[in-house]
Amino acid sequence: MAALAQPACSFTTFLGCFRPSPRSFSNIRVHPSRNLSTSMSLQSSEPVATKTDPPTDDDVLLQYVVLRRDLIDKWPLGSVVTQGCHASVSAIWSHKDDPHTLQYCSPDNIDSMHKVTLEVKGETQILNLSEKLLAAGIAHKLWIEQPENFPTCLATKPYPKSMVSPFFKKLKLCK
Repeated sequence: MAALAQPACSFTTFLGCFRPSPRSFSNIRVHPSRNLSTSMSLQSSEPVATKTDPPTDDDVLLQYVVLRRDLIDKWPLGSVVTQGCHASVSAIWSHKDDPHTLQYCSPDNIDSMHKVTLEVKGETQILNLSEKLLAAGIAHKLWIEQPENFPTCLATKPYPKSMVSPFFKKLKLCK
């Protein structure tokens, strides 16, 4: 009987073996005034909002996910949810060394994550929101569906609620 081929890396070292392509990070939004460094041909920066004090009970760490209502009305629900999942995971992975992200994903907090899912009317509104966040230095991922090349949703990295809630206060909860 032939031996089974060993995977390139074990499950426990999977994340250490993950090597994303530059395309994976091609549309991460970073404010142009920030100091950019290139590491593995990827652009990264420290966002303007970098408060690292642990949040108090009334200032919970959370991640905002914003979906497009026009797509919710046209696409199967599972497809729209998947877009939000893509943006959420990408925003977290892109900021995996950020103190807020580390705390949000820590073993003590992994089963009590807080997300707020909101909606905007369409493409124009999601692009405007992304620009507003970009100008304020709020790290987020604007998910661009491929090969169609249009924005479907966005997600912030985890932040204390007090730091980012003003940017989302006029948006509706997604229902």
